[in-house]
Amino acid sequence: MAFGFAQAFRTFGKLALAGAIGAGLAAGDVGAEQKTPSPGSAKALFGGVSLPTQGPAQPIGFYAKGCMTGAVALPTDGPTWQAMRLSRNRRWGNPVTIALLERFSQDAAKYAGWPGILVGDIAQPRGGPMASGHASHQIGLDADIWLTPMPARRMTAEEREDLPFTSMLQKNKFLTIDPRVWTESHARLLMLAASYPQVERIFVNPAIKKKMCDTWTGDRTNLGKLRPEYGHDSHFHIRLKCPPGVAGCTPQAPVAAGDGCDKSLAWWFTPAPWAPPKPPKPPKPDAKPPKPSREMMVSDLPKACAAVLDAASVASMQAATYGGPSAAGGPSAANGPSAASALAAAPATDDDDGELPDVGPVPNDKPALQ
Repeated sequence: MAFGFAQAFRTFGKLALAGAIGAGLAAGDVGAEQKTPSPGSAKALFGGVSLPTQGPAQPIGFYAKGCMTGAVALPTDGPTWQAMRLSRNRRWGNPVTIALLERFSQDAAKYAGWPGILVGDIAQPRGGPMASGHASHQIGLDADIWLTPMPARRMTAEEREDLPFTSMLQKNKFLTIDPRVWTESHARLLMLAASYPQVERIFVNPAIKKKMCDTWTGDRTNLGKLRPEYGHDSHFHIRLKCPPGVAGCTPQAPVAAGDGCDKSLAWWFTPAPWAPPKPPKPPKPDAKPPKPSREMMVSDLPKACAAVLDAASVASMQAATYGGPSAAGGPSAANGPSAASALAAAPATDDDDGELPDVGPVPNDKPALQ
């Protein structure tokens, strides 16, 4: 590539920080050491609700600051998918999202040589901020897909909790794909996910984005949807656009034109994103003390989210499972609304990345093209 990746590797690869970064990025389950939310905080209140609201589905607010109504659950099993980490109760989403995941799983098996997908976090029953793991996933339009193929058998609940993540990165090397785990099927899977018009973008580790830039020889029209972001070395994150006509859903700025294999990607291979934050300047003698940081409260979210918390719940998880009650306990969602009918309402506008990283420090000079 023409913008100096080789030089960046020679320079930054010598830094002692590289090994630590590689190990940190390989962590699959994120947020395990985050503080327990305080009672009354938005994380505690939304995390304490076990069922979605009754009524129509609507995303409210922004991907990283909002909530949702009328969510449906992805069935725990299907012919070409299995839901993971069931104890988190995060397999809820807008019906368009759930329909897309089911369709994607089928297309992956048919066109990408992928036996089936393992689905991680989507959202909580009413969206909102989570106690751990994500800044986004709040309005039912985000979903994590493991980069581990689905096994040929149905896993037990215990296996779904304990199955380790598989990083695509080499250990003790800075942002380098491990050729022992990366396959052509991984590349086809990502480009298939990016091909759906309702998919706004897909977050992948910068090393995965670079690998795709260097090696993908097929149609590169949708390669720009793959956006480099911290973590995302053992899973990728699908984000859907705001549904059309939903005034309460806050869209993102448009994605920059092109395949994204440019200076905005090269930036990730410099010390800048990984440098520790600069220490604050000493306050002036007459300056007021800074306000201490506080947890997000429901009042910080869109006003409608308070009513979402108070709204009546559906009767049961089975009643709100996509495909109908019978889909909640079986391997198929055939008797519910079809994926085609739900996807017919998918939006058609482009937007950009506004979420905070799932893992890692937050750079203070993130490129504008990001």
